[in-house]
Amino acid sequence: MFCRNISDVLWEAIRNGQVLSLYQGLGTKNLQSVIQQFVYFYGYSFFKRVYLKKTGAKSMATKANLIVAAAAGCCTAVLTQPLDTASSKMQTSEFGKSKGLWKTLTEGSWSDAFDGLGISLLLTTNPSIQYTVFDQLKNRLLKSRLTNKTDSNPSPEALSASTAFLLGALSKTIATCLTYPAIRCKIVIQAAESEADKSSENKSKAKKTISRVAYNIWRNEGIPGFFKGLEAQILKTVLSSALLLMIKEKITKTTWVVMLALRRYLLASRPKLKSA
Repeated sequence: MFCRNISDVLWEAIRNGQVLSLYQGLGTKNLQSVIQQFVYFYGYSFFKRVYLKKTGAKSMATKANLIVAAAAGCCTAVLTQPLDTASSKMQTSEFGKSKGLWKTLTEGSWSDAFDGLGISLLLTTNPSIQYTVFDQLKNRLLKSRLTNKTDSNPSPEALSASTAFLLGALSKTIATCLTYPAIRCKIVIQAAESEADKSSENKSKAKKTISRVAYNIWRNEGIPGFFKGLEAQILKTVLSSALLLMIKEKITKTTWVVMLALRRYLLASRPKLKSA
């Protein structure tokens, strides 16, 4: 079976004059991202307040934080699954044959809109793996810097922008590689069906279960089939995640420097206030 890579898809779009088709499902994906972020952070804040209220603690430990984040991720997956399914169908449609959002959502049964929900719930572990790896790498790097005492970084708790970017990219790559077989199965389940697939009812139904999809991938493509498209997924998710972590570390470092400067200013102005 011929396996296309990113360059093959780009060349096909350019050759057929359908470059804009590379943006199929972009609007739906953006809508999904906005709703997803809103639901996730609202759910995370809600579960965090409930946890702190029930336990009486002032802050959450690492394990509690991961559990709260997983609960928020599960709620987000359930509420945004129809948009995720629709965007996957639009992205996997043939060039120039993608349907609109409403038509994509309403063309099948209500249960079809939640295709791949079980895998989406499983994939909520992806951020947990990513941030766990990132924190471990960050802590080891900072400990080595404190041991050697050769780093000129004024903040002991923040990384430089370039280092945070590299660690973010590495941690997201590891998380993506570990969970990509599940991502591949979900995309196959949600993918738009061709005319040949629609003409075969049994074949269409066989795609709806995770076990059958995994078996078909194994039988037709072997182990490499579970990692088909991994390069594109890494390019997309790693860049976005690395940029996010880089900005986070930059903000953390800037905030620490501002707080330190403010503290020094207050200490310097205290004698003047007393003398006055």
